[in-house]
Amino acid sequence: MKVKHIPEHDHLLGKESPHNHIMQLTCLIVFISILVLDSFVFKFSIGITGYVSLWIRLIMVLALILIGITIMRSAEKMLFHETQSSVIDRGLFAYVRHPLYLGILLIYLGFVLGSFSILSFVTYIFVFFVYNQLAIFEEQDLERAFGEEYLEYKKRVSRWIPRFGN
Repeated sequence: MKVKHIPEHDHLLGKESPHNHIMQLTCLIVFISILVLDSFVFKFSIGITGYVSLWIRLIMVLALILIGITIMRSAEKMLFHETQSSVIDRGLFAYVRHPLYLGILLIYLGFVLGSFSILSFVTYIFVFFVYNQLAIFEEQDLERAFGEEYLEYKKRVSRWIPRFGN
């Protein structure tokens, strides 16, 4: 299949959502602020931390951070260090459409589970919503760039939760 030439897609990765970096930075600042304020200053919603060992929480945080970073590095190599001429549907992209964002969300989740802060969990839901909107924007752009090839890819590959065995 020949890829349609769209000038802003000269790198064939698709466009990012306008203000993508500002939105991600805002999410990070809001999340860290609420996590720190709730976990260490006001302690509004961390009552359940007493029921889970600090060591178990630390292991969860470290595991999710390492998994998230590993996913992000692998996706980043495919996106930015290889020449692309069509939809990427190998490696992690054979299982989820947005592995970079998934890695980031897993890191956030690690901190939520490490703190057991209900306010941080609520903030995580907000962060997830923002990343989901960023993903939707990018998918619409990739549909315009790659047409039917991307639509077929979307049918096979989930946005967030890997489908194994398909």
